[in-house]
Amino acid sequence: MAKREPGDLARRMDWVERVAAFCTDEWGLPPITGRILGWLMVCDPREQSAGQIADAIGASRASLTTNMKQLVAARFVRRQSRPGERTAYYWVEDDAWQKVIQHRFAGMAAFQDIAADGLDLVGRNSPQAARMRSAHEAFAWMAELVAAGPKPPPAKRKRP
Repeated sequence: MAKREPGDLARRMDWVERVAAFCTDEWGLPPITGRILGWLMVCDPREQSAGQIADAIGASRASLTTNMKQLVAARFVRRQSRPGERTAYYWVEDDAWQKVIQHRFAGMAAFQDIAADGLDLVGRNSPQAARMRSAHEAFAWMAELVAAGPKPPPAKRKRP
């Protein structure tokens, strides 16, 4: 077997497939969503049009558009058009993972409050209380872990 160079497209595409499998197995996303994310993490140049992404991962533009909206909404991917062009370009910011994780933790903390309100709603000794208490305690435990751990560096916004 011939030695592959670090930038070898086949190796990059193998890695993109690993990202797709992770996103499918761990987050329940369609494989194409993971392929888009993986590709945008390893592509050069880092800004890619929908056509470039579709060609790279072997997807139709229609399915790409739907899944790209998910990644933009989840804050993994940024979208921007250039003055005088109709084409939109997509990229993953250098600190995207940090921002997404911080946003997810904030959402989990919010659900802890919702679970506490649920306990008040159903009554602390009701049959439903065990389910509510379980959710509340799980999110409280996670909040304690995050509070006790090291603080991440502040998120930076970068433009291409």
